[in-house]
Amino acid sequence: MTMQGKRVLITGGGTGVGADLARGFAAAGAEVVIAGRRLAPLQEVAARLGARAVAADVTDEASVSAMFETAGPCDIVIANAGAADSAPFGRTTLDQWNAMLAVNLTGVFLTFRAGLAQMQGWGRLIAVASTAGLKGYAYVAPYAAAKHGVVGLTRSLALEVARKPVTVNALCPGFLDTEMTDRSVATIMEKTGMDAAAARAALAATNPQKRLIKPAEVTAAALWLCGAGSEGVNGQAIAIAGGET
Repeated sequence: MTMQGKRVLITGGGTGVGADLARGFAAAGAEVVIAGRRLAPLQEVAARLGARAVAADVTDEASVSAMFETAGPCDIVIANAGAADSAPFGRTTLDQWNAMLAVNLTGVFLTFRAGLAQMQGWGRLIAVASTAGLKGYAYVAPYAAAKHGVVGLTRSLALEVARKPVTVNALCPGFLDTEMTDRSVATIMEKTGMDAAAARAALAATNPQKRLIKPAEVTAAALWLCGAGSEGVNGQAIAIAGGET
């Protein structure tokens, strides 16, 4: 597979899945632009891959517009920026709710809207959502609500662009072997007294394959959505979760 001649913009590109997406698309020959709020990790990834780094806040409309102006016309836009938080529903504050929706849902809306507006023909819009967009999990109601919203946005926008050479899809991985899961492990340890190995095993147990998903598996799916033969895949929420339902 080659992405020669394609420019891809990846939000949340400095760590985790975003950094791996940058690696995969750069290896396939794409021009890669990674964006995020923290410039230092972006620059580290960009220097390693020969990519470009752009500081941006996906929750801010003006910042997203500036991000695309700096990047230039992009053929592939991957809305990967996100954050997770957990609390019992009764102790979830309005600030926590608003924060989860802002980065995980509004950020995708702003990124997709600006990304679609600047596409010059063929294009791919991909959201990195979660299995939390397909099912519920206890103690993460705002996160799950936001990710369900991403799936609904994806399905609706896909119908609007169906007559164009553009597709819109969401990738829904289960628990990933990334820094975000490391923070989840720390939270479980703090609240339950489990050791790190037991906490990690508890997360892996949600996957019928009894393992965490590798970022490279998400990258492989994203590359497939951008390659020949995927033109009919539109409006889909693709689970990458070992059969979890």
